[in-house]
Amino acid sequence: MALIRAFIAVELPEGLIKELIGLEMLLNKNSPPIVKWVDPKSIHVTLKFLGEISEASIDELMLAIEESAHGVPPFKLEVAGVGAFPNLSRAQVVWVGVKGELEKIVQLQKRIESNTEQLGFPHEFRAFTPHLTIGRVRNEASLNERERLGKILTETKFTALNNIETASINLMKSQLTPAGAIYTCIGSVKLK
Repeated sequence: MALIRAFIAVELPEGLIKELIGLEMLLNKNSPPIVKWVDPKSIHVTLKFLGEISEASIDELMLAIEESAHGVPPFKLEVAGVGAFPNLSRAQVVWVGVKGELEKIVQLQKRIESNTEQLGFPHEFRAFTPHLTIGRVRNEASLNERERLGKILTETKFTALNNIETASINLMKSQLTPAGAIYTCIGSVKLK
């Protein structure tokens, strides 16, 4: 039985993707060469990483997503600010912040977490922090380089003009290639 790498996410509008291209170009120009920038067309808000799933489980996953989305109306998310996980002095993941109707996305994520756990997917114990991952710091980066990147991120002001009008939740396939991951939507559930 074929396995696919999958996750559940909210995709971004084209206008926001263009803004993220500009942000990445600015950061790339000003930062030490220690970051592998994410292709902006691949950036999304991850609600649940599933890992390897069988193609046979797609239908029950789509039902779990539908059940999770039941009664959740479309909502708006704004994108602003840049930062790093775990923190700015030890940057490993570069992110853009998400704000707006966070209570709705947090509620939706909790429902997805609960419904996928019933299907045997492990529960994520870290608190859900909505964000857009735009870069990952290479393992060989020194602490000094990470701190320098953190300072640049602190000094970078970013507020997107385009919002995320969240009207659907997608089950995504992730295919890893030498050039980076390729994401394909394999199922979508509309919020009503």
